[in-house]
Amino acid sequence: MPNRVTFLIDGFNLYHSARDASDALKLNRKGTKWLNIRSVCESFLPQISGDAILCEVHYFSALATHIEARHPDVTTRHRLFISCLENTGVIPHLGRFQKGPIKCKHCKKIFARYEEKETDVAIASALLESVAMNKCDTVLIMTGDTDLAPALRAAKRVDPKKVIGFIFPYKRKNKALARLADLSYNLRPETYREHQFDKEVTLRSGIVLIKPDEW
Repeated sequence: MPNRVTFLIDGFNLYHSARDASDALKLNRKGTKWLNIRSVCESFLPQISGDAILCEVHYFSALATHIEARHPDVTTRHRLFISCLENTGVIPHLGRFQKGPIKCKHCKKIFARYEEKETDVAIASALLESVAMNKCDTVLIMTGDTDLAPALRAAKRVDPKKVIGFIFPYKRKNKALARLADLSYNLRPETYREHQFDKEVTLRSGIVLIKPDEW
């Protein structure tokens, strides 16, 4: 039987690392964000095992609709990107931003700030569902977020035979998560550049999407 591998992608963690990778490659924060995530995932299969096959790729993020008034193109670009991902079979899961108070560590004043909600819980739920329902044999989570450590422990209790690991986005390596995982990998800056979508992406519907200049 093949080793069925599912990938869970923390979209914002990956996006901000792509910007860091662009800086490292001296690309002025361009050339790394139009990322073919499915292609990146497929490139790891030979490293996982000789019989590894791609099962599912889930992408978790949220649309920053709260800044559309000031930056109307932000969500437009994000929607284009999600359409490209869906065209390759990636399954998107969109959370939301919620406004809440935050206290400045320096001046102690309270400010309003929008924070992404539901993504961590959604990733944790997908992990547990994949393991409990035997949807795959290996799960790799692409993130450096320590908040997912309890979900990993729970998943291993549900089925200790499942292999659970992490792919750490560039500059997001987390030693605590690496110690918990059965295996872990790191994304290099070059990986972002090597796995870009074409400038023009033709969807199965025939619609052609154009890479944003800023990406």
